[in-house]
Amino acid sequence: MAKVEVERIYTIGLRQKMKRYPRWLRAKKAVKYVRNFLSKHMKVEPENVKIDSSINDKIWERGGKKVPARIRVRAVKFDDGIVEVELVS
Repeated sequence: MAKVEVERIYTIGLRQKMKRYPRWLRAKKAVKYVRNFLSKHMKVEPENVKIDSSINDKIWERGGKKVPARIRVRAVKFDDGIVEVELVS
C-alpha cells in the first residue's frame, strides 16, 4: 500500500469559470476543471487524479446545465504520484 504524502481540503469555485461556457456544456467542463485544478495544486499529471463518483454525482445532481457554485473536496496524494479525490460533506 502506498504511503500518504499530502492530504488537503480544497473549496473549488465553479460559478465564474462555468459562465464562459454554453449551458449545455457546463457540467462536462466542470468535471474537467476539477481534474485540472487538482493536478496543478497537487503537482501531478491530470491522468493521475482519480475522482470519486460522489464528486461526479454532485456536479451532475441538477442536470448538465446547473452546476453547483462551489464544491469542497479532500485530496490525498500518495508517494507513488496518485491523487485520490472525494467529496467533503
